Amino acid sequence: MDSLDRDYPHLLLAEREGPCLSLYQPTHRAFPERQQDPIRFRNLVKDLEQSLLQRYPERDVAPLLAPFRRLADDEGFWSHPGEGLAVLGANDFFRVYRLQRPVAALAVVADSFHTKPMMRIVQSADRYQVLGIDRQRARLFEGNRDGLEEVAMAAEVPRTIDDALDRDIERERSTRTHGRANSASTTRQGTDVRQDSIDADTDAFFRSVDRSVAEHHSRPSGLPLILVALPDHQARFRRLSSNPALTSEGIDRNPESVGIEQLREETWKLVLPRYLERLSGLIDAYGVAYAKGQATDQLPDAARAAVEGRIACLLLEADRQQAGRLVPETGSIVPGDLDNPHLDDLFDDLGEHVLRNRGEVIIVPAESMPTDTGLAATYRF
Repeated sequence: MDSLDRDYPHLLLAEREGPCLSLYQPTHRAFPERQQDPIRFRNLVKDLEQSLLQRYPERDVAPLLAPFRRLADDEGFWSHPGEGLAVLGANDFFRVYRLQRPVAALAVVADSFHTKPMMRIVQSADRYQVLGIDRQRARLFEGNRDGLEEVAMAAEVPRTIDDALDRDIERERSTRTHGRANSASTTRQGTDVRQDSIDADTDAFFRSVDRSVAEHHSRPSGLPLILVALPDHQARFRRLSSNPALTSEGIDRNPESVGIEQLREETWKLVLPRYLERLSGLIDAYGVAYAKGQATDQLPDAARAAVEGRIACLLLEADRQQAGRLVPETGSIVPGDLDNPHLDDLFDDLGEHVLRNRGEVIIVPAESMPTDTGLAATYRF
């Protein structure tokens, strides 16, 4: 499974040769709704095909649609759904993302990918990651206030101690502990050697997991990381860790012994104070900048600043939409069609321009927004 944290925004917002195909779909975990998901997906692929034939009548569209159709026939893929699905395809490019929040069904053929639904998910301030680990296995989860689910770790992250050490650990340990059965002193010595070996292997495993999770997950996502492990493993992992995303508080329990919903409840309790503190800090920073004339809550001003690369941080109200299109050459605003808000949303256009120019975009709940215009932009200069 592809990683949205690694790909968004820079890979997915990069200029690309069209046509670019974007498919979004809500998915379902429970029967009987789950059985209908592949059917709905195939119908959306048909919508893509019709759009391609209309826009590119002379082009052979079969190669573009082939990976979509293979995915529709992948029974294993559809047996493990999330809350939503995003599938993007172009010439020599195909990405599939499971989403933790539902999205509206949508099939778009355009000169660039339609990534606005992803921004609403990736840029939300309530996201966090969870690392569950013991001596033998590591698992990574990602969640928000609404849900938590296991995510596929990058290939470079060891899933087990065997992956980390690249040898048969049990055979090695058995060999190390052999001694004379009738000698008490030898038995004690062998036991000590075995424990030392287990500790050394555990340290090597923990170091490898810590280093690779930091590089391939924490750093790309910027999300806080909560550790779930037994108390002795908590202490050992933290002593070895150099990941700045690791939170000071963790959950002292065997990650294999707790259900996913209980794990979400316990981890969100730890995340909530951090989330509120971060949100308060962003809002306070906007207020200070606004008082100095270095911020705006007006869409026309923010639009011009966004295309000029002058916005350092943009707060957008969750689920707020305004029909229209932002002209990238000038920053001017073109009124849009209220009947087609999914394709013409000025707030999403604004956020994408800020992200392209390496600014920060944060999606904020309506009740926490410091303005009544749906946006709060702080300037770099």
